[in-house]
Amino acid sequence: MSIPRSEYPRPQFERAAWLCLNGEWQFEIDNSDSGLERGLLTSELKDRITVPFCPESELSGINNKDFMNAVWYRRSMTIPSEWEGQRILLHFQASDYDTTVWVDGIEVGRHRGGFTPFTCDLGTASGTKTIVVRARDDHRPAQPRGKQSQRYYDWGCFYIRTTGIWQTVWMEPVPQYALRRPRITPDVANSLIRLEQPITNNAPGLRLRAELSDQDGVVAQAECAADWDFSPRLDLAIPAERRHLWSIQDPHLYDLKIELLDASGGIIDSARSYAGLRSVTIDGRAIKINNEAIFQRLVLDQGYYLDGVLTAPTDEALKQDIELSLAAGFNGARLHQKVFEERFLYHADKMGYLVWGEFPDWGSEGRVPWQDDNTFTSAFVAQWLEELERDYSHPALVGWCGLNETLYDRQEKITNLDDVTRAMFLAAKAMDTTRPVLDASGYAHRVPEADVYDSHDYLTGKDFWADLEQYKERHAHVGEGKVFTNLRDGHDMSLPYNNQPYFVSEFGGIWWSEQVKKGDNKSSWGYGTAPDTHEEFYKRFQALCDVLLDNPHMFGYCYTQLTDVSVEQNGIFTFDRQAKFDNNRLHAIQSRPAAIEQVAQKSTK
Repeated sequence: MSIPRSEYPRPQFERAAWLCLNGEWQFEIDNSDSGLERGLLTSELKDRITVPFCPESELSGINNKDFMNAVWYRRSMTIPSEWEGQRILLHFQASDYDTTVWVDGIEVGRHRGGFTPFTCDLGTASGTKTIVVRARDDHRPAQPRGKQSQRYYDWGCFYIRTTGIWQTVWMEPVPQYALRRPRITPDVANSLIRLEQPITNNAPGLRLRAELSDQDGVVAQAECAADWDFSPRLDLAIPAERRHLWSIQDPHLYDLKIELLDASGGIIDSARSYAGLRSVTIDGRAIKINNEAIFQRLVLDQGYYLDGVLTAPTDEALKQDIELSLAAGFNGARLHQKVFEERFLYHADKMGYLVWGEFPDWGSEGRVPWQDDNTFTSAFVAQWLEELERDYSHPALVGWCGLNETLYDRQEKITNLDDVTRAMFLAAKAMDTTRPVLDASGYAHRVPEADVYDSHDYLTGKDFWADLEQYKERHAHVGEGKVFTNLRDGHDMSLPYNNQPYFVSEFGGIWWSEQVKKGDNKSSWGYGTAPDTHEEFYKRFQALCDVLLDNPHMFGYCYTQLTDVSVEQNGIFTFDRQAKFDNNRLHAIQSRPAAIEQVAQKSTK
């Protein structure tokens, strides 16, 4: 039987030796979270599950949609004999939410957070080992959970939960002195790739060597001492004749080889990566890629799958979602309320697909977190930092946003939400000085120095065309420094707009489903009233896009959404990725030059 999701899970830091642990594991649901007391750590488990799919999914073989306060996993595996003498690292790409790992009955790691990877160092382990995992995921406490429903059923914009392991589990050997995940920074102005390379342990005489290459061979080499610095740095200067920028039209990637050398020049550790030479800058209200104003025609992508829930059924499915988006005329996505699998970003890098990284901050007592200020804790910042570290080096990623639709009561006192909003903004700026950061998508903007400003604007009335006139007026005055902001009970929650780049980061969501066509308007939902025909949909889609494309002060937009998700049926594609519309028509509507692109071209002539 083939191993599911057996592709290398960390393509931007790849070692030759590794072992995929996906496939059949023993499994047991522990609804009362009493398994440790009942001996589940040392006993055989009742059921079988297919990892890495969560037990709520069909692909897992469990398909349990009920609440599971805790779940247990167990499997034995034999460490390859050729790894003997090396440190063995056990990796979990993601497990939701509070995970403890034991090997042969000894606790080797804990991790809190459902969306980012963690590693257990097993030391110089050898032979056959038994791995036991307990994942606690009580649906009641406040915690970052994204769009996972805290009710039994799907409702509104909240969907089926994910409990426990939902990304690849794998193992690799590393030497005592080893490379860690690198930070790769492109510097277009100076035509170089900067490598910051953390190292586990230092010893006299260690050296770091890196080599950048393309299809014609070696482009640049550099070497430096690595015995005095926890994270030595190298600059790989790219000659003018080998300079090849990464762009959405031509997503060129350089291969990167990284080696750790001992005092005699012998290779201790090595890994392969890649890098894209591209810049992201702000010029007035334009966000430029390689000094060119590119209107960001983004789509909201929530990354849910009919059979895998948060986990794509195959690696090809990740790539297919990008292909579907490009076919409909989008050039990127807002990765919404989910930290996507690393391989999604890898495909985005290869395909020239712009993405904004977002933290899945929603999750409070069956409601969204902004309804209870006390739900915002240090956990948000800690888990956000893990995401920032994981995804820093991807050239396709062009912006960060830590929070979504935060609201404020009418009060002047500083709250937990103020603190966390500012902390998450500062964390992103400290971790990454190369990309713009949006403090919160939609509603309350509370950080005056945020790089970007935005709003969410859906037409929810019964008369679309009457609402459209108000929509036009709301966005007609950006050039005068007057932007539309979301209100709560008529109250403006945001600090004043400071002429930052501005975009409508959620709009559209036009309701279209076959149930509505058959007269059933209760089993699904979208924004406003559903159009009667495909032709009416195209007219509405174009009217909404045209308002924003024609605005010379708007740097982009984000249309809701790529696919239907459960009862929310306002996607360009169905939940199972079938086309609902003529993609050629949607592509044509979006692909004409935007006003800000034309303004920028004139200003450079």
